[in-house]
Amino acid sequence: MHIHILGICGTFMGGIAALAREAGHRVTGCDANVYPPMSTQLEQLGIELIEGYDPAQTALAPDVFVVGNAVSRGNPLLEEILDRGLPYVSGPQWLAENVLAGRWVLAVAGTHGKTTTTSMLAWMLEAAGLKPGFLIGGVPQNFGVSARLGDAPFFVIEADEYDTAFCDKRSKFVHYRPRTAILNNLEFDHADIFPDLAAIETQFHHLVRTMPRLGRIVASGGEASLKRVLARGAWSEVEWFNDAAGWRVESTGEALAVVGPAGERATGRLAMPGMHNANNALAAMLAARHAGVRPEQALASLGEFVGIRRRLERVGEACGVTVYDDFAHHPTAIDETIRALRSVVGGARIVAVIEPRSNTMKLGVMKARLPDALAEADVCYCLGGPALGWDAAEALAPLGERVNVASSVEELLDALAGGVKAGDHVLVMSNGGFGGVHRRLLDRLASRV
Repeated sequence: MHIHILGICGTFMGGIAALAREAGHRVTGCDANVYPPMSTQLEQLGIELIEGYDPAQTALAPDVFVVGNAVSRGNPLLEEILDRGLPYVSGPQWLAENVLAGRWVLAVAGTHGKTTTTSMLAWMLEAAGLKPGFLIGGVPQNFGVSARLGDAPFFVIEADEYDTAFCDKRSKFVHYRPRTAILNNLEFDHADIFPDLAAIETQFHHLVRTMPRLGRIVASGGEASLKRVLARGAWSEVEWFNDAAGWRVESTGEALAVVGPAGERATGRLAMPGMHNANNALAAMLAARHAGVRPEQALASLGEFVGIRRRLERVGEACGVTVYDDFAHHPTAIDETIRALRSVVGGARIVAVIEPRSNTMKLGVMKARLPDALAEADVCYCLGGPALGWDAAEALAPLGERVNVASSVEELLDALAGGVKAGDHVLVMSNGGFGGVHRRLLDRLASRV
């Protein structure tokens, strides 16, 4: 089969491209911006990439066009496909029909921690010798790739609640039909497509409704939203964690310990700091147990779990200043990430650098929560400017003199380079590239030596 992927350089669609190529299909694709590292990864797989969406690409005559959700009506290639009645399908639907069909799917859903938890779960199954397939919205460093077919039957997938495609406004995860599902947490996000939390809860219940009776839902008991979702009906076994009546974290950090409702206990070493990561590990352990991996074995494997790129990833150090990169962009994730770093660096100065780049943040829906999310940091830098759509300086005013707002990456970098000092820990948070602030700061500091 020859598939041509529209929007191929996105993490999810790039993962589908890799899986399709591994399965022996001919894969080509296009995107508005074809650039490394995704373009390099795809080209190494022998995938031909085309810059832009020229309608002439229909001359490739693939068996089917696979359309990513970044492609909307008005796109010239999509309009040509529709006008000519050519075969097309969404990415999640193609994945479900050609990769997931017949497999034991373990899906990880939630507003936060999906990539980390999915990576942990895939590694637990790998360490147990089960050789799972996976598709993850990041690059787990133990594997070095974001997607692979693996050996049947197990396939671990990051289950995103964002919409499927221009032609299908259900959440992507509705297509996956898991036998095991982790519902890690659930709060309001994606304000560009969801009017409120209740709308997202409905999508989560659509996921629950697709699961078989022999399936298992691993859900956080600390989330009222998830309890509302499951109160609508659940036809699979439900196992709560982070709950007085279920499994819970007893101690965090490198000496991770979890206890069960009947006094069961399992321990392991987890290099990733923070209570949120301890709960991610617990959820992954319970999902792995459903696949036949003993809790002790699952947690023991975390001793060799390296982590995920862009999740509190240490980029480097110069002049005594340590720089980290993190994907956090929602206030809850920002707060959790700063607190996790605080648990490691103690009283050292934390310099938080944020780019409110997600669609939800650009709309200003979460701006009132940012001061509290940044409260644990000693100094804060924020990229504002006209493109943001709201006044970052006004929103962050409760932080007083601790906050610095810049209107451009260059201005922010100048202020940051002049403001940091030896012993600082600079935590850069964005769901984008942020103009390469991480490396550029290190280069500037190194040039002073």
